[in-house]
Amino acid sequence: MTANPPAFSPLTEGESLFYKDSTHEIVSAVAYLAGVPKRIFENEYEPPKLESYQRLEQDKNARIIRNLCQVRTAIQRNFRAINEKMRTEYKSLFTLPEYVPSECINQLSADGISFVKKSSIRLAQHIVEINRILTDRINNCKHLFPLWINWTYIRELFLMPDGLSEAGTKAASQLYYANLSYYPYQVYLNWVPSDKGNILYNDKKFVTLLYQEHEDAFQDYHLVTDAGTGVKRGIYDFLDESRRTVVVVDCENSDPYKLCATLNGLEPDRLEKISKVILFDDVHTVDAWRVLESHTPLPVEHVMIERIRQNKSLVDIRLATGVCHEFYRSQADSFILVSSDSDYWGLISSLPEARFLVMVEHDKCGPDMKAALQKSSIFYCYIDDFYTGGLEELKREVLFKEISARLDKIDINAYTLLADALRAARMEMTPTEQQRFYEKHLRQMSLRVAEDGKVIFELKKK
Repeated sequence: MTANPPAFSPLTEGESLFYKDSTHEIVSAVAYLAGVPKRIFENEYEPPKLESYQRLEQDKNARIIRNLCQVRTAIQRNFRAINEKMRTEYKSLFTLPEYVPSECINQLSADGISFVKKSSIRLAQHIVEINRILTDRINNCKHLFPLWINWTYIRELFLMPDGLSEAGTKAASQLYYANLSYYPYQVYLNWVPSDKGNILYNDKKFVTLLYQEHEDAFQDYHLVTDAGTGVKRGIYDFLDESRRTVVVVDCENSDPYKLCATLNGLEPDRLEKISKVILFDDVHTVDAWRVLESHTPLPVEHVMIERIRQNKSLVDIRLATGVCHEFYRSQADSFILVSSDSDYWGLISSLPEARFLVMVEHDKCGPDMKAALQKSSIFYCYIDDFYTGGLEELKREVLFKEISARLDKIDINAYTLLADALRAARMEMTPTEQQRFYEKHLRQMSLRVAEDGKVIFELKKK
C-alpha cells in the first residue's frame, strides 16, 4: 500500500517571516517534473499550483520526465512486492497497476518512450534504464526554469547517484525508503534527506535549501518574492472605488521591468478597471519602455517628449498636463502615479477632487514624499516588492534590440577586406581569381565567441 504524504514539521516563527510573500513558480515546476500527485496541485492549500500543472502537462518533454519519475518512485517504493510478483507469477510492470501507474506507462508509450528492454530480466535494470533516459532527456526541460537559477542544481535533483549501475540504484532506493518522510510528498529526488520540513513549501525556501545543498548561497531573493496581500489589497480597494483609472508613468524616474512585474502581478479581473497606461518618456530613457506594450495586458499610450534644451527634461510638466487632460476632458477620476519624484506632490495637491495611488521605488523615494502621502491618507506601494522572476521574455527582447543595434554599427565588407589584403601583400589577382577566392573562402567565413567573450572570425582555408 502507498503511504500517505507526511505531515511536515511546522515552520518556526522566524521561518514564517523569512519565507513570507514568496512565489511558487519554481516549486510547482519541480513538483510536476518529480511526479508529485495531481491531487496535491488541485488542493488550494498546498504549494504547487494547478495552473502550472496544466501548463506543463502540454509540454511533451516535461510530461516525459514526470512520468518517468512517477514510475521510478513507484518501483522504489514497492520494489519487494513487484519483484515477488515478477518472480513467482511472471508478472510484468504492465500488469501491476496496483503498484505501477499504468497511465504513466501508457502516456510514455504515446510519447515514444519505452524503458522496458527484453534483455532486462531484473527489476533493478528497469530503474537503470529509466535513469539512463532521464539523464539523456532532463536537459530538454531547461527552458522551463528562468536563467537566474543554477540549472545544474535543478538537473541533479532528477539524476540518481550512480544510477546507471544496479548497486547505485539499490543504495539510492534504500536511502529513499528508510527516509520517506523527509522527501517532498514522498516522491524520489536526489536530495540528502533531513528534517527540513516540506522543501517545496515555496520558492524562497526551496532555492535557499537547494543552494545550501551545493555549499552555495542564494542572494537574489527579489526574484522569488512577491508583494504581500496587504499591498495588493490596497491596490484592489483603490481600483474598486474608482470609476475610471489611468496609470501615468514618469519613465525617467521608474524602472520598466519592475513596473511590468507590478502590472502582471495583479489579478486580471482587477486590471479591467484600468483604462490605459500612459508612458511619459524622454528620448534618453531605455528602450524597454518601447516594448512594454507587448508584455502587459493593458493598452499603452507612449508619449515621447523631445527636449528643447538638452540639459532640461520636460517629462514632469507634460505628465502633469496629461493628468489634467485625462481628469477634465476624459472623465478619469483616479490615477496611479508611477514615479518616485517628490515634485509630483504639487500635482497631487492641486487636484483634490482626483484620487491618487502612488507607486515608488525603495531607493528613489525620500522620506518627505512618503510622509506627505501618509499625512494625506494617500496609499503608496513599492514596485520593487513585486515578483520580477518572470520577466525573461521582456529582458531578452530588449537585450536583442540593444545588441542588434550595436552589431549594425559594425561595418565590415568582405570585398574591401580582400582588396586591402591584396595591397598589403603586394599581390596581384585577376578579377576571376579574386571572385573565386571570395566565394571559396570569404563567403564561408564564420565567427565564434571565445570563453573570454572575444569574437573571432575564422576563414575556411581548404
